[in-house]
Amino acid sequence: MARINGVEIPNEKRVIIALTYIYGIGPSTSQKILTDAKVSEDTRVKDLSEEEMKKISQEIAKFKTEGDLRREVALNIKRLMEIGCYRGMRHRKGLPVRGQSSKQNARTRKGPRKTVANKKK
Repeated sequence: MARINGVEIPNEKRVIIALTYIYGIGPSTSQKILTDAKVSEDTRVKDLSEEEMKKISQEIAKFKTEGDLRREVALNIKRLMEIGCYRGMRHRKGLPVRGQSSKQNARTRKGPRKTVANKKK
């Protein structure tokens, strides 16, 4: 497996797909990186030369990825929670942040159901 920016990317996949394994790089960013580095999208990671790997690494260095990006996102969420805005309160309570209904659904955000025992009649 090849290492780019401290991330192991799979050898058998095409370069354009393999770069998306890096946090902060999606398909469109991956395509932009490869065009700037003048590397074909169809080449497999195992077929890349050292020179091409170096070019790709230099292009990736222009973007905020992995640890820096994760830290920035975490700090943004922490800031929202500290100022006590609506979104921050939703983050704090573990509820959906972007206006989704939370009466019946939102199980991904809320976690498994906690049944509340009711009084016998």
